[in-house]
Amino acid sequence: MNMHMVLRYLGTVAAVILTVNLVPGITISGGWTTVFLIALVWSVIVMVIKPVLTILTLPITVITLGLFSFVFNALLFWAMTLVVPGFQVVGFVPALLGALVLSILTWLIEKIF
Repeated sequence: MNMHMVLRYLGTVAAVILTVNLVPGITISGGWTTVFLIALVWSVIVMVIKPVLTILTLPITVITLGLFSFVFNALLFWAMTLVVPGFQVVGFVPALLGALVLSILTWLIEKIF
């Protein structure tokens, strides 16, 4: 594991913390362990699961002119509640906003580093 990957992961951890504090309806119980687990699961989702599902859902994304990608990201964000104990997202709107904020913050943090 090289330093670049560690910095990207820590950037994702920071983005998770900011997202939880910025978006109402998203809560974490369990402390830092939960935060690190959320960042790990989100990283796996973004690197492994999302590309495959993006290809599979390409027709509906094209038909909706890309709007389905927002719904898709929200569903992936909400799906983390099924995997990570102590992570809760109450409703679709917090999942949508959480996925959007987390993606933007992760992108910004990566651009800075």
